[in-house]
Amino acid sequence: MKNNPIPQCPVARGLQSVGDAWSILVLRDAHTGLTRFDQFRKSLGIVPTMLTKRLKALTEDGLLERRLYSERPPREEYVLTEAGRDFLPVLMMIGAWAQRHCDGELARYIDVESGLEIEPVAIDAVTGAKLGTRPMRMSLPGVSEPANR
Repeated sequence: MKNNPIPQCPVARGLQSVGDAWSILVLRDAHTGLTRFDQFRKSLGIVPTMLTKRLKALTEDGLLERRLYSERPPREEYVLTEAGRDFLPVLMMIGAWAQRHCDGELARYIDVESGLEIEPVAIDAVTGAKLGTRPMRMSLPGVSEPANR
């Protein structure tokens, strides 16, 4: 992200934490309840060295935390932090985008309580407007905004 023309861009900063497919897939699996190294490795088919790097990076960036689940022998699991749990809507929106724009029969998200398919949408909590339906601009920290006309 060295050449980012807008260094305060939240998208660029977010991608520094989860900007590769393996990290996003680890977070997907963590949201389905996987916590252990071997579970992630089996689910993803990833080589152990790459998985180790991804788990370390996600832990350092505060999306996962390591917890001891066995003292003899010492074994740790990886659990979602608040920041990691907050990533679920992002995963859902990536999946919703893929449902609309990628070929093939893809898995669907189902609400366990209702049994209905989940249809993720992104809404601005302030205006209630669906994202992408209204013009927007980026406001940089420390830059005065012109008064509305």
